[in-house]
Amino acid sequence: MDLLKDTEQFDFSESKGEREADFELIRKFIDGNETTFRTLILKHKDKVRNLVFVTLGDVDYVDDISQDVFISVYHNLGEFRFESKFTTWLYRITVNKCRDYLRKKRVRSIFVPITDTDTSYGTGPFSVDIDIQHLVQKAIDKLPEKLRVPLVKRDIEGLSYKEIADELDTEVGTIKSRIFRARESLKVFLEPYQKEMSAI
Repeated sequence: MDLLKDTEQFDFSESKGEREADFELIRKFIDGNETTFRTLILKHKDKVRNLVFVTLGDVDYVDDISQDVFISVYHNLGEFRFESKFTTWLYRITVNKCRDYLRKKRVRSIFVPITDTDTSYGTGPFSVDIDIQHLVQKAIDKLPEKLRVPLVKRDIEGLSYKEIADELDTEVGTIKSRIFRARESLKVFLEPYQKEMSAI
């Protein structure tokens, strides 16, 4: 799934006068007038929120992701080169934040079927301060390549079964089987960390 392509018709357009007004606000911010940043937020926050909602279809995360977008803008605005419209730059940051969210969501979705009523999981020495991202990557790295590659393309990159099959020159049924086996292997490896995984 290409979010840039899927949302390319989304309206982030603005007139030449609006573009120049943005540039003036950015210049003032770079010169040390941080109050102009609030003006930028108020001017563009609805565009960002709408794009996040249209992209994800999940109203629960609109505020969080929009906040992440403007935090990123705040920290990187000094690198803005005035070679394109501010809204074009803002659009790409927003799409990238949506991609990050979807990537994390796909990783979490791998472990949804891990259920067990045994509450003893997670109470051992591994239950404190586990680096979940590192743990997941380590588990994926342990998979054989023929299982790892389809899993990553499906659950991390978001490709369809057919896209993966075409890319790997393999039957769709084979791809589905390999992904199923990969997920089962991951569940076995990560089962002792069930409590920690449910918290991510």
